[in-house]
Amino acid sequence: MVKILVACGSGIATSTVAQEAIKKILAEANIPATMLKSTITEIPKKQKDVDVVMVTSNYTKLLDIPVIKVFGLISGINKEKIKQEIIAVCSAIEAKK
Repeated sequence: MVKILVACGSGIATSTVAQEAIKKILAEANIPATMLKSTITEIPKKQKDVDVVMVTSNYTKLLDIPVIKVFGLISGINKEKIKQEIIAVCSAIEAKK
């Protein structure tokens, strides 16, 4: 089970839309996952509870876990590339468990 933190500016709007898209992508790839939502500012303290962070806005701070920018799932820009990155990263995490 891959633990994912989906974050946006408010922790409500774009993260909710992205979360639904991520759920669909992972279900199609048969990758089990649980998801939490938060604001961008909460990422540093919440990163310890998850395997990967997915953000809908720019996030440049270094973390100990992977960070995937997923705004393209909402805008449609580079959607397929982002989908493949999500599957690759989450597959690798799942394989290590």
